[in-house]
Amino acid sequence: MKNTFKNFCTLTLCLIVSLSSVLAEDRVKLAQTGFQFLSVSSDAEAAALGGAATSREMKSSGLFFNPATMAHIDGSIEFSASMNQFIAGINHNAFSVAFNPLGGRLGVLGITFQNVDYGDKIYGTIVNRLDPKGYTDTGEFSPTAMAIGLGYAKRLNSYFSVGGHMKYANQDLGNSMIPTIDDTLNVSREVSNTLETTAADFGTYFDTGVRSIAFGMSVRNYSKEVQYVTESFQLPLAFTMGVSGDIFELLKGESSSVHKLVVSTEMTHFRAHPEQVIVGLDYQLLDTFAFRAGYVANNYEDDISFGLGINKFGLIADYAYTPFGLLGNVQRVTVRFSL
Repeated sequence: MKNTFKNFCTLTLCLIVSLSSVLAEDRVKLAQTGFQFLSVSSDAEAAALGGAATSREMKSSGLFFNPATMAHIDGSIEFSASMNQFIAGINHNAFSVAFNPLGGRLGVLGITFQNVDYGDKIYGTIVNRLDPKGYTDTGEFSPTAMAIGLGYAKRLNSYFSVGGHMKYANQDLGNSMIPTIDDTLNVSREVSNTLETTAADFGTYFDTGVRSIAFGMSVRNYSKEVQYVTESFQLPLAFTMGVSGDIFELLKGESSSVHKLVVSTEMTHFRAHPEQVIVGLDYQLLDTFAFRAGYVANNYEDDISFGLGINKFGLIADYAYTPFGLLGNVQRVTVRFSL
């Protein structure tokens, strides 16, 4: 176990150093990334905890938080589907499936899919100083976004796991008119705002084996810059470290089959907005019912999130409710099962 912990620390340190040039940038971070749908969590269990899922065994859904945790699925196949009624009438859906051949001796393979439905069509306009209204209608358009990924995770031993997740993402924001000479002459050209790119997630997971304490680390949405016409930007890179454990087991020195209170805490460094600290509470009764709450510090819109879960007959259903300030409320539902 000593060597395992040493290897975990060494790998974590290497990942931190490799990203130091990105994470050490001294600047005000506001709206500097695109493809923001990749940073939205649709999983109800994680959302109820405020997103504190990096150090939790999330099965195939772990590919969206920490790919290394996918190595801990129980059956041969595990599937999850999440529906997220996001702000402004946006529906964000996510699906994942994990395959565990030969009991994990060769590792665990996973596939993910995310899709965004932006609801009703959007009406486009362009500036036109010759028109009394000051603009010209360009017609309706429907933005779309999707991502599909392939992941792999492996338990190197009973304590330490590693994992990675490669994904292809596509986003179509319709067409726009760009001035070609001087906007006072009303001379423009039409350009397509469709982009595609690839991104990588990777992480490590260390189960200490001591009173249910576990550590997790992940880097999500690592990619090169992409560009719309003349404006370039990067994807919503996030670097997260977290720890979780059962408070009852810590106090009593032994686990209980009746109830658990798992506390998850993590800190995340984002490319496009200030760092956040998240605390999640998960009370589990009889390994069947779960009551959850989470809080995100340094976030102006998120409030305390809540959630419920039930695990029966191999089927797990989770629900999360997140107040989102002036933007309304967000509700998520996740269903998962394993064979």
